[in-house]
Amino acid sequence: MAADKPMIYMDHHATTPVDPRVFAAMTPYFCEKFGNAASVSHAFGWEAKDAVDAARKTVAAALGAQPREIVFTSGATESNNLALRGVAMRRRRRGDHIVSVATEHKAVLDPLERLGRDGFEINLLPVAPAGRADAGRIDLNQLVDALRDDTLLVSVMLANNETGVLQEIAEIGRICRER
Repeated sequence: MAADKPMIYMDHHATTPVDPRVFAAMTPYFCEKFGNAASVSHAFGWEAKDAVDAARKTVAAALGAQPREIVFTSGATESNNLALRGVAMRRRRRGDHIVSVATEHKAVLDPLERLGRDGFEINLLPVAPAGRADAGRIDLNQLVDALRDDTLLVSVMLANNETGVLQEIAEIGRICRER
């Protein structure tokens, strides 16, 4: 890149710079308060556990949840895997059918593929092609048709991380609740 041209980062859907306020708040935990929150046999661990517990309470309050309902993970891939496999395995007695979208993130598609190998039936809905007013969106009629008595999970991202397409999540939720 030429020195006289500024570089512009255009990959924020993958990684973003750390907000300076977040960096400032976290710096003590990188440099001074670096204990493992699971190591509760010493002061470093106690301090880290207290910080994680406080963060969990803050997040729970913001979401209207209980602190015990908040699980921190290493990132989106682990979170998606935990959610998809957790729901599928927990609710397997209710059915083995899962509906998602062909354009989901790889961190969703890979666990779904694995669930398929584990005996779940995965139905990936197509999206409207480019050039149409509804490009990138699922056809809600196809969603209705895909739902069955043994459907245990519908997984649809609100905003596609690469295209920015917004799915009609409120309507998708309504359709699922009515089934």
